[in-house]
Amino acid sequence: MIEIMPESKGRMLAVRASKKLTENDYAEVWIPALQKVIEEHKSANVLLYMDENFEGWELKAMWEDAKFGFAHRNDFNKIAIAGGSAWVEWGSKIASALINCELKVYEPEKLSEALIWVAK
Repeated sequence: MIEIMPESKGRMLAVRASKKLTENDYAEVWIPALQKVIEEHKSANVLLYMDENFEGWELKAMWEDAKFGFAHRNDFNKIAIAGGSAWVEWGSKIASALINCELKVYEPEKLSEALIWVAK
């Protein structure tokens, strides 16, 4: 499940991921929200907060994420990832090679620090 966090404003989109992310989460929430920010502001700063109930992605959701990210690889300024398991940090290093933006990974207890960084 993906929900837009109330801290989202302007070019900064903050989302909370919980349980398992599905293709519908991407089609109905994540991609439309990102497209709107990019259309309105020409680029986006993104915070992805994976809460304590986060279980990962369905394969189709991962595919949708990869397709959108690659197609819009020049439309992101900053991406902050807070929470998730150790493999999330490893995966984010691979992703940073595919997209042209700053990317930082934070421990879940540093969520407020991640929000401050991505909002700048």
